[in-house]
Amino acid sequence: MDKKYKVGLLMGVFDMYHIGHLNLIKRAKEQCEFLRIAVLSDELVMKFKQKYPVIPLDERMEILRSVRYVDEVVPIYDDPSRLIEFDRRPFDCFFSGDDYSENEYWKWEKNELRKRGSDIVFFPYTESQSSTKIREKIKG
Repeated sequence: MDKKYKVGLLMGVFDMYHIGHLNLIKRAKEQCEFLRIAVLSDELVMKFKQKYPVIPLDERMEILRSVRYVDEVVPIYDDPSRLIEFDRRPFDCFFSGDDYSENEYWKWEKNELRKRGSDIVFFPYTESQSSTKIREKIKG
């Protein structure tokens, strides 16, 4: 079966790896020949989410490298912009959960990526599990 895209990209924290992460990775790999995952550094997570990941960057990356659907794992230390990442390491499609599909900035980035010949595809968010839900269960 031919894949729709040659190089696909997922970007995220991937803290406390769970079924939602796996669902997203599997769906992305179904549509691309080569799947790259860009993982945000601990410092970037703190900057954007005001909390450090439970699992450190090097361990999150190693977990993702062991997933059979993943072809490459790279760290992001500076700006998590999809446009900057495209300039750094081009991709044909960026994949994400649909919890960002109505975000105005993401809509703008989607248009900018299209100008570069790349798409953004949103998959249904796995409602049953998230890193936030896992944190809440652990707390109490």
